[in-house]
Amino acid sequence: MIDRELHNRIAYFNCCILAFAEKFNLSGAEAYRYLRNFMGLDFLNEFYDVEHTQSIDDAIDDLITVCQRNGGKLA
Repeated sequence: MIDRELHNRIAYFNCCILAFAEKFNLSGAEAYRYLRNFMGLDFLNEFYDVEHTQSIDDAIDDLITVCQRNGGKLA
């Protein structure tokens, strides 16, 4: 992975984590742990090429679905 792509991924992940935190009134650390534990971050990494072309709201909706399918209870 080239440095620019890595930088863009990190920025996108951070944006998604913070938007998720805001939606559920969590701290950034709590949102990160939730998304890590329920496969949300794995999903973002695997489907980054598609997800980053959509709105953040769409990405959050996708994260909610993925995490619920993996045992997450936030909704």
